[in-house]
Amino acid sequence: MSGSPFRLIHGGRSEEPTPGLLVVGAAEVVTMAGGIRAGDRQAEIGRLTAANVGGPDAPDAPVVACWEGRIAAVGPRAALEAALEAEGYPLGRFARLDAGGGTVSPGLVDPHTHLLFAGTREDEWRMRQRGAGYLEILEAGGGILSTVAATRAAAVDDLMVHGRRWLDEMLAHGVTTIEAKSGYGLDLETEIRLIEAAHRLGKEGPIDIVPTYLGAHAVPLDFRSRPDGTEAYVRSVIEDQLPGVAAHGRARFCDVFCEDGVFSADQSRRILEAAAGFGLALRLHADELAPSGGAELAAELGAYSADHLATPSATGIDALARAATAAGDGGRPVVATVLPATTWFLMKDHGAPARTFIDRGIPVALGTDFNPGTSPTASLPLAMTVACLELGMTPDEALAAVTINAAWAIGLEEEVGSLEPGKSADLVIWRVPNSTQIPYWPAADLARTVVKRGRVVLERG
Repeated sequence: MSGSPFRLIHGGRSEEPTPGLLVVGAAEVVTMAGGIRAGDRQAEIGRLTAANVGGPDAPDAPVVACWEGRIAAVGPRAALEAALEAEGYPLGRFARLDAGGGTVSPGLVDPHTHLLFAGTREDEWRMRQRGAGYLEILEAGGGILSTVAATRAAAVDDLMVHGRRWLDEMLAHGVTTIEAKSGYGLDLETEIRLIEAAHRLGKEGPIDIVPTYLGAHAVPLDFRSRPDGTEAYVRSVIEDQLPGVAAHGRARFCDVFCEDGVFSADQSRRILEAAAGFGLALRLHADELAPSGGAELAAELGAYSADHLATPSATGIDALARAATAAGDGGRPVVATVLPATTWFLMKDHGAPARTFIDRGIPVALGTDFNPGTSPTASLPLAMTVACLELGMTPDEALAAVTINAAWAIGLEEEVGSLEPGKSADLVIWRVPNSTQIPYWPAADLARTVVKRGRVVLERG
């Protein structure tokens, strides 16, 4: 990132965070406290403002206190400092971080990325402009398959350099946690290489990475020439790849591209049930190109999230709504993780029905779908902008979708996604006076300071 207008202050995970950090001088603090957002609550972001108490420097202006890498308290400065002192915190050991009249939010969480790959696919742009569809490009050996060929040939060191480059880009946009899928190997050796690289990059930090196994991303060329190629590859995923991935022990989730022309709902079910037997949690690429039964399957199997959902059936939406209702009785909802930058980049005339999901009480998360073919953007704020412009989401709903709901989509809701006592002190200071302006300025570099586990890891100055 030579020449970047910001300073990366990564350090290593071996460094101890500063004992205390007090973020002061904010015009607005968004907490996202109180759990997952769905229905009318999708727009409840826990906004604390300084405007009605005399401004960012007033005694009652909102501040965030962090101690040993965790959120200690959030609230009016004078009362919060008095409470901390009464509880035995040494106020002299809190460094002051001035938000400069900006907005403070939880660190953003990207719940759907394809972080690691080799090569690019800009030529597919021209093919799509001439009318070629996603599956047509795939059948011609392009799309995912061209990236698979390049990734299989890539050295681990090259993949690590690539990963660091794009993680720095994500960090510069306020992202502190991501999910990263494999899926560009389609054989056990390369899939494990990708999962291991994601694990190592997460250990390096500062961005936390949740690795997902996506061996069922496409049918590789060496199986396509066989008359039973798709079914044979499904058996290979279940019998060969999944046991190896489980023994490797790094992947937390298993994902499948459940789509007409790729893997059917029945094939996806078999793969996911086998993955669950190995202790992997479940997620699903569902109904991206056509209603394929993906949303229904995600609800049936209790997946953490159903992703894409650009073309779900009415039955699928009903199934997700029932899962959300059941979650109110102590269950876990299936998060609808929509990827607006993908349908935008593919020049589709519609995206996921996010407004319908919200109206039906289904929690919505947003991800970038960062990948070389259909969404080559690492900017989660840009995905928020597209969600507001093309999916009808409000800025508050979009912010909930990239913080607390995204944390639920990857199973880290107890650790990240909100500014609540005990959670990881991951936060962003934005160079805008209110959070509505984060998606309002498309593609702007608005993250001024990023804090991970109570330590400043990026400063824009």
